[in-house]
Amino acid sequence: MNIIKLDATASTNTYLKDLLSTTDLINFTVVSTENQYAGKGQRGAVWNAEVGTNLTFSVLVKDCVSTIEEIFCLNIVTALAVKSAIKKMLNVELDIKWPNDILAVNSKLGGILIENIFKADGKIVSIVGIGINVNQTVFNSLNKATSLAKLIGHQLDKDQLLVGVVEQLICYCHRLREGEESQLWEEYLCQLYRKGQPSVFELPSGKRFMGIIEGVSPYGHLEVRCEDDSLFTFGVKEVKLLY
Repeated sequence: MNIIKLDATASTNTYLKDLLSTTDLINFTVVSTENQYAGKGQRGAVWNAEVGTNLTFSVLVKDCVSTIEEIFCLNIVTALAVKSAIKKMLNVELDIKWPNDILAVNSKLGGILIENIFKADGKIVSIVGIGINVNQTVFNSLNKATSLAKLIGHQLDKDQLLVGVVEQLICYCHRLREGEESQLWEEYLCQLYRKGQPSVFELPSGKRFMGIIEGVSPYGHLEVRCEDDSLFTFGVKEVKLLY
């Protein structure tokens, strides 16, 4: 396993992407840092992490998905891999919040951001960015955030968890390549946060509405059944699940 450890970098996703442009890297190469000072998140948000306490890393994934239609499958296998790795270390209940946040007791434990590179030969190379709150216990500026240390009451070995996540990601990518797409979708949907429960959503305009998550489309859009029984699909920046 090729793991590149950095003391600090603006973004592990950007670092790995730049490195890939000049170096022939093996599949599942990892870039990890103790201090990511300009990390990215969904919706253009900044991923903030206390220096030296959490896992912030990116993984190069080649040949896991081969078409645009399959791209969201990588989100699925990554979320399942993170959850599986944590569950192998700790007995904690976790959920996957669409599109790919990891929650514990309704609080954010981790997040995923995937950037895809479309090569001239038609192949898709992905940079899978993962952040997991491990040993941080104070979250001054973040609402509804938690960490593994807060959940279990003691510090954890970050390197052990890092290796565990990458091993699980390799395993789940192998399952996808071996034709288990439908099974992986089923696992993802079974663990989807608030699926089948009345929930409050917010549109970019600020308007709020009630609805029930029915599923996720093949392209990764959230499917919501509204109070008038109409079914709407939303992209990542088109709706926010509040509670």
